[in-house]
Amino acid sequence: MAEKAWYDVSPSAARLTGSLRDIGYEFSTAVADVVDNSVAAGATRVQILIEHEGAQSRVFVADDGHGMSPSALLEALRFGTRRSYSRGELGRYGLGLKTASLSQCRVLTVVSRSSKSAVRTCARSLDLDLIEEWDQWVIVDPSSADPAVVRARQWLAEGTGTVVIWQSLDRVLPEKRPEGGWARRRLDTLAARTAEHLGMVFNRFLVGPSGRPQLVITVNGQKVQPWDPFAQQESATAELPTQRFEIESAGAVGKVTLRRFVLPSRDQFADSAGFDRLSGPLNWNRQQGLYVYRADRLVQWGGWGGIRGIDEHTKLARAALEFDTDLDTAFNINVAKMRVTLPAQLRQLIEPSVNELCALADDAYRKTSRAKSTPVPADLGASAEARATSQAATTAGLALRMAAMQADQWDAWAQIENLLRQQSPDVAELLGLSDL
Repeated sequence: MAEKAWYDVSPSAARLTGSLRDIGYEFSTAVADVVDNSVAAGATRVQILIEHEGAQSRVFVADDGHGMSPSALLEALRFGTRRSYSRGELGRYGLGLKTASLSQCRVLTVVSRSSKSAVRTCARSLDLDLIEEWDQWVIVDPSSADPAVVRARQWLAEGTGTVVIWQSLDRVLPEKRPEGGWARRRLDTLAARTAEHLGMVFNRFLVGPSGRPQLVITVNGQKVQPWDPFAQQESATAELPTQRFEIESAGAVGKVTLRRFVLPSRDQFADSAGFDRLSGPLNWNRQQGLYVYRADRLVQWGGWGGIRGIDEHTKLARAALEFDTDLDTAFNINVAKMRVTLPAQLRQLIEPSVNELCALADDAYRKTSRAKSTPVPADLGASAEARATSQAATTAGLALRMAAMQADQWDAWAQIENLLRQQSPDVAELLGLSDL
């Protein structure tokens, strides 16, 4: 059979880079994708500076990781890097640093130092204006006199690490009057949103997960606080038994872990501020559902992945779905690492568990609502002590239900509930076990 003719048709650099700018990043998610690289580099501290200076406004993401050599830096700036990713690394397609950064700016500069003994840094830039002018995939040396590059090199004088710099923030600031008060307020707002977003997606790194040093992230000098979507610090939070599943992907078998939680109602939180903070960016109703963790990094939050719909009565139900990077293909993770698709086989496996969780959350919600609306018996009076006793009894009833579920004795508990309703209806009502 004769050999087929083949043709090398390289894509237009100007057109393709322009298209890749619209891959779907917001400012905070773009910063998070850059922080992924810092985590992969073994950083324990990441500093993010968002500085307003009119048209010269810029963003710095500096870390104390192991840094890159000049050749490694060039490769890192390649669209679709040729390096391979090992299991557990947060990178996936070799596009994140470039697509995330250029979704917000026109000039991306990276300064890095990899030698602990010698203070040698290397710096390279991707400039969209040059790429569009030459229509070539070019990387250039930035000006050594650029104040941003000078600052980055000063930071790296203390040790290894990498500084990512965003300049010409055309997607962030208005073209007209970038020096105005509106532009300054916009950057302040973006800094606050970015801190909240990083606290959510890197919450497990910020609290120091096992086998890994604790990560410290600051935004404009303020330490980012971890946001635990499951309120595990609250004594009234109920966790069901952990479950593990196996699914096939690319001819191999990977493991998925499911952890289920029923969060406390507002009056069971230690303080109302904690309840408000746990409402999350989508608020309580839309924040219920599955929290998907890829290699301990949160990539999707809220919603039930097509298993069931959002319901006011199940807003206290949240579950962690955890997998490692060996299952990326099965979960169809996108380039921005913000969306996954639940594999059909996994959806079938976890559906009964999700429904059990939602049934308990529904029960907890209704019991709390009924306890608030039911008047205190006349013989107990209307004292605060009597109301507290009634609430405590309702909470005890819910705790008993949870214990039965966790001990895998639900059928036996259902029989006990029925007997209580028949033989001691007053006790059943006090415990919140009477029929709804």
